[in-house]
Amino acid sequence: MTKLIVESDNDWTKNKIKDAIDTEAEILRSAIKRVQNKLKVFENQYGEFNRDSLYGKVDDLELLEWEGELETNEKLFKKIVTNDK
Repeated sequence: MTKLIVESDNDWTKNKIKDAIDTEAEILRSAIKRVQNKLKVFENQYGEFNRDSLYGKVDDLELLEWEGELETNEKLFKKIVTNDK
């Protein structure tokens, strides 16, 4: 993980950096909401994700898309947790 330490006595600089971080966090939250909405569509249609029970009942491409959304959700969540620290 990369850590960046910025020290400044200038309030304008501090506020601009804080605003940039807050904007990034808001973008991540918005992306998480979009992904979670897609996941809800899958879950409403097929129930809880379980590859073994869905195998042969759900189109393979849909399963791949569902898994991709799950992976994306996890990655975005990790980023937002890191940003919120």
